[in-house]
Amino acid sequence: MVWVILIVAGLLETVWAAALEASARFTRLWPTVLFVVALALSMWGLAHALHSLPLGTAYAVWTGIGAVGAAVYGMVFLHDPVTAARLFCLLLIVAGVVGLRVITG
Repeated sequence: MVWVILIVAGLLETVWAAALEASARFTRLWPTVLFVVALALSMWGLAHALHSLPLGTAYAVWTGIGAVGAAVYGMVFLHDPVTAARLFCLLLIVAGVVGLRVITG
């Protein structure tokens, strides 16, 4: 169950990153509210995971999911560049996250 919470927390990191961009420097109310709520829930999930998982593993998985999610969000919705090199690097992050899950159990 701790892994599910950590994965959801990582996905919420993607949400708060997207909401932060949409908040236009905290000048738009609802994206700012979404940012604060998603950030708090994401941090809660990471904190919960730290009771059962090593710090390095939990943090790497959390940031890896958030980083890949934010990059994919940017490419799909914000028209960030999509290149083979960028996709390969994102694949390496995913492989690292999966690898940490496998070796940590």
